Amino acid sequence: MALQAGDSYDLLFKVLLVGDSAVGKSCLLMRFTTDRFDEHAASTIGVDFKIKYVTLKGQKLKLTIWDTAGQERFRTLTSSYYRGAQGIIFVYDVTRRETFESLGTVWLNEVEMYSTIEDAVKMVVANKVDMESNREVSKEEGTEFARQHGCLFVETSAKTNIAVQQAFEELVLKILDTPSLLTNGRSGLKIGPSGPGQQQPSSCC
Repeated sequence: MALQAGDSYDLLFKVLLVGDSAVGKSCLLMRFTTDRFDEHAASTIGVDFKIKYVTLKGQKLKLTIWDTAGQERFRTLTSSYYRGAQGIIFVYDVTRRETFESLGTVWLNEVEMYSTIEDAVKMVVANKVDMESNREVSKEEGTEFARQHGCLFVETSAKTNIAVQQAFEELVLKILDTPSLLTNGRSGLKIGPSGPGQQQPSSCC
């Protein structure tokens, strides 16, 4: 059940989307928050975020979902946005093996370096499964990688709306099942990198 913007809420959770450029992070975010898909969306510049209100397990939740740029030149800007994230979603494109390999060589290291919540829930999302004929990474590989690193795993397509809602809901349900993250969600309540007066996200799609 979705709440309307402005409704009261019980908990605030911060979720971060990370991964290489053009794997579909912005499209996943748009599909989940507005149920729209824009195939010609421009690459994210710096950081963007959207808000989604949902009710799960009887709790009214406000989700602030941060979409980070994948390009290396934005890394110093986006590193501060890892702070306070209770959920982190690693996204790769099943048709580009290098984006899958980057999860291990780049993005897990970034999270290890910058994440400030030890119990943050992590999920691997294999996007663009609608392009099955061009697949370069099998579901089994993705599942095994997620298992090795203690992450949830979901295959999605933002374009055809396969399992996008499921991915975010599974992540949030796992957060709700982690007591230390509930305490964090009731306090802190700051969605930016450093609280009041924080830098606003750059323009993006």
